[in-house]
Amino acid sequence: MLQAINLSKTYGKYHALKDLNLKVNSGEIFCLLGANGAGKTTTINLFLNFITPSSGKARINNISVSENPVETKKYVAYIPENLALYPELSGLENLTYFTGLANKTYHKDHLVSLLKRSGLQKDAFNKRVSEYSKGMRQKVGIAIALAKEAKALLLDEPTSGLDPKASNEFSDLLKTLSADGIAILMTTHDLFRAQVTGSHIGIMKEGRLLEKFSSKKVSLSELEKTYLNHMNTAL
Repeated sequence: MLQAINLSKTYGKYHALKDLNLKVNSGEIFCLLGANGAGKTTTINLFLNFITPSSGKARINNISVSENPVETKKYVAYIPENLALYPELSGLENLTYFTGLANKTYHKDHLVSLLKRSGLQKDAFNKRVSEYSKGMRQKVGIAIALAKEAKALLLDEPTSGLDPKASNEFSDLLKTLSADGIAILMTTHDLFRAQVTGSHIGIMKEGRLLEKFSSKKVSLSELEKTYLNHMNTAL
């Protein structure tokens, strides 16, 4: 569903991303780890066509993002670290509005069911978003993705700033979505969250994907050791 083929982005002599190759199939959660400047957000931005690649390809559902940006956006939803919702509107009103932008029209009962599926508590549906925690806003973002019928989710540091309970709830939600066949690419600094949430993990540094492995084949202590070894070793 998501594929990077020798994907690179340069700014002058600076390599923000260099020769990235990865695949995220339907039902997989791929977590990208790395320090700030490792190339994680650049990867997300290339899949979203926010920036254009210097070389290589980003593909969504086997369609080139740079050549067919409008078509590829039909298949993907994006949840940034700080999701922009209209604070004076309720969660349900935001969902209704953004669903309309995606040219989708649903009965109110269906939108309510999507908010329930996203894990948002019922008493928050009609509260202003200005009263929401970050975790609650992220759940509205998930509901928007469900309404859009997205086949892939791009998440940039979605659990940053969440308390452990909210972070765990969000992880469980992502696992449910992946079980429904949605492909998920998530950037994070949280090694624990990557290990317990992801089906696959990649370690990035200075624009390069240094290593990737199945989360089932690495313990948290092994992941931490491998990560720190890469961070402390010069390229």
